[in-house]
Amino acid sequence: MKNLFTSAIAAIALVFSGTVEAQKKTTKLENSLLWEVSGNGLTKPSYLYGTIHSICPTDYFLSEKTKKAFQKSEKLIVEINFSDPNELTDAQNLAVSSVPLSKKLAPEQFSKLDAILQKSTGLKAQQVDNYSLATVMSLISMKTFDCETLKSYESDFMEMAKNEDKSIMGFETVKSQISMLSNAYSDSELIAMLNNLSKEETKKMIQDYKNENLLNLYGDIAGENAMSKVAKKWILDDRNKNWVNKMSGLMKNESLFVAVGSGHLAGDEGVINLLRKTGYIVKPIMN
Repeated sequence: MKNLFTSAIAAIALVFSGTVEAQKKTTKLENSLLWEVSGNGLTKPSYLYGTIHSICPTDYFLSEKTKKAFQKSEKLIVEINFSDPNELTDAQNLAVSSVPLSKKLAPEQFSKLDAILQKSTGLKAQQVDNYSLATVMSLISMKTFDCETLKSYESDFMEMAKNEDKSIMGFETVKSQISMLSNAYSDSELIAMLNNLSKEETKKMIQDYKNENLLNLYGDIAGENAMSKVAKKWILDDRNKNWVNKMSGLMKNESLFVAVGSGHLAGDEGVINLLRKTGYIVKPIMN
């Protein structure tokens, strides 16, 4: 169920196509998923790592530089701390809708959802009637990968943290992310996004990720023709600001390893630029 929920969040990113225009307005960044944060009174550096929430095992990689940075850190921070049993319980509970989709959605919406489901998964909408729309999104997004089983960087980092006796913290909760999605998109917009999920878009994003190209990854989700201003505010900008505020307080006391979706790193309102505006030195670790 945890993978279903995180895949729903990942699916939001997968449906957006990048635009050159989005990249022109973004400060150039080196191709690196791993960044060191120092200066501004810090006595020891922290580390920022861009993840992709779901990936096939054959595409998965974790560099030695990342493993070394992780070992140097004292606390792991992820978007949601699924090592907390309460978060797992909430994910399971929220995967099921209190109101069946057939009653929650208008007839034409339910009909569109049924057509999309049958085309992408072979399931009928009636078979998932008791699930939330976010859960249905995760089921469909999983079909855009060329593998049956997906790996999670966040899960691996949490396992590594447990093995190294590091504390784990989540920036957000399952409940807050579900609330964020409902604020960012209407049901009609989510269904339209489901119709745009494709293996081609997933392959492009995976290749950009393997190339560690943060600008392309940002373009993949924040192109002007792909994400509305309202959605960008809820999905990216507000969350990035909140995360940076929390990091500023925590980094004073201990070295952090912050692992969040790579689409949050670039952009004028991205985590890297916001940290720099706050006075920190943020530089890529290339090797």
